Amino acid sequence: MTRQPQRVCFQLQIEPELLDEYIRRHSPVWPEMLAEIAASGRRNYSLFLGDGGRLIGYYETDDDDAAQAYLAASPVAARWEAEMSRFFVGLQGRPDQASTPLTEIFNLHDQLAASVATTDTTESTR
Repeated sequence: MTRQPQRVCFQLQIEPELLDEYIRRHSPVWPEMLAEIAASGRRNYSLFLGDGGRLIGYYETDDDDAAQAYLAASPVAARWEAEMSRFFVGLQGRPDQASTPLTEIFNLHDQLAASVATTDTTESTR
């Protein structure tokens, strides 16, 4: 059985007066930081910006603890996060380690797979 990746979603709040600069800093992100994110095992990584500077991030990984440890030890990530920390409201520590995780309550893929498994089990007992 194939293990499903961990899906991680988090929220941060950007200082409203720094929104334009924050967006510029991500267009593009340093190539060496992109390489470190990929090397950490994070993939399908996206950031979404909402009203008032609400930032939602999402990524997938096989082992988020290992990905976090990798980035925590990375000098490139430390430099990037030090530069990014001033953009966030009420943040203590590095943004990549102090963001507020969100709880997943629905995933289409998982529920479809469970539905198919239930249907297969029900049909095989008839």
